Amino acid sequence: MSIQKIYQYPEPVLRKETEIITAFDEKLAHLVEEMVETMYDAPGVGLAAPQIGQSLKLIVVDTSRDSEEDQQQQQHMVIINPQIIKHEGSQVDEEGCLSVPELTAKVNRHKKITVTYQDLTGKEHELTTEDRFAVVLQHEIDHLNGILFIDHLSPLKRSLYKKKVKKWLKG
Repeated sequence: MSIQKIYQYPEPVLRKETEIITAFDEKLAHLVEEMVETMYDAPGVGLAAPQIGQSLKLIVVDTSRDSEEDQQQQQHMVIINPQIIKHEGSQVDEEGCLSVPELTAKVNRHKKITVTYQDLTGKEHELTTEDRFAVVLQHEIDHLNGILFIDHLSPLKRSLYKKKVKKWLKG
């Protein structure tokens, strides 16, 4: 396997519409393995296919907990063609993003969500989750819709970050 390049804002691929996955084959399994390896190398708790330049409805997320023992036993989940079908409540949590370097900010998300998705074999599943894992899933699903977490920030914060990025790109 190989670690993939993580595209960063303002790369156009991060804003492209993603395609529904219909082929659950070896090629998809290989892509998933590369995404998992890239996510853990970054290190991150989630990675969406657009972040490595693939406009597909595919995310991988780390499901291990915060303890040191759990981190040594990395566990991940593959989520294909996800859709949020129910949501309730709201929560504010600190977020960052591998594609939006050097920025963390508080973002308002749903507290509890229900997601339908397919696994690597194409089998359909439904998952209800809340709190931090719900935030991670919403963040990654946003990527599949061309939405970055900076889109949830105030216009002032977003503008300041965009100016910072323009400076980096010139330098």
